[in-house]
Amino acid sequence: MIRVCAASLIRRFRVLSVLLAASAVLAAGSVLVHNSALAQNKVRTETIQVTPQVTPPGNAATPASGNTARSQAPANGAHAVRPGDTKGGESAPPEVITDSARLPEPVARMRARILEAARSGSLEKVATVMQSNELMPIFTFGNDRDPLALWQAAFPDSKGVEVLGILLDVMEAPFVHVDQGTPQEMFIWPYFARYPIRNLDPEQLVELFRIVTGSDYREMVEFGAYAFYRVGIAPDGVWHFFVAGE
Repeated sequence: MIRVCAASLIRRFRVLSVLLAASAVLAAGSVLVHNSALAQNKVRTETIQVTPQVTPPGNAATPASGNTARSQAPANGAHAVRPGDTKGGESAPPEVITDSARLPEPVARMRARILEAARSGSLEKVATVMQSNELMPIFTFGNDRDPLALWQAAFPDSKGVEVLGILLDVMEAPFVHVDQGTPQEMFIWPYFARYPIRNLDPEQLVELFRIVTGSDYREMVEFGAYAFYRVGIAPDGVWHFFVAGE
């Protein structure tokens, strides 16, 4: 099950509700498999073509599926950030960067790979990029270990492909460069993830509504931070997260 800090927040955000339902479906499937006599069947459903969620640690996984044997990147930096949550308390909003030419070469290269995979419409290609990473990027704050199965359950009408559209919208938005000079230094898309959600001007709201709905925005204002999908890539090109929630 995907967890956020408070159950009320899960109910508030549309995407979190969808992902919660997806995790419940996957968990139910796991129980059915465990109780069946077919002990050799180690996938949640016959229709999912990936099996990495049960790959024992140390074993190799196929490039086209989520890699459950690998450790995920540390969660620090992936969580939703309210103004004042960062060390040092209140500070000026970060610079909003619109020119991708300002990205370091390793970051630009990883971003290009992500965009290419997402545009293909193939969940497996995105999973391959994730697996090629130094660490498995965070795709959930819960216990789900297979991103493909999670996305397919979260967006059943599109068989998970909807998440690729979200990924494209996020990565084509302006971004921020945060925590410079620290081990947590990161390039984050969209910039709303580290920008005061209550201080957006009309033009910024238009940019936001390319990614979220008006009801999402209202709930984020109540919460005090952007909490929809965001992407983080370190200066060395390591993809750290693509996740939604607190």
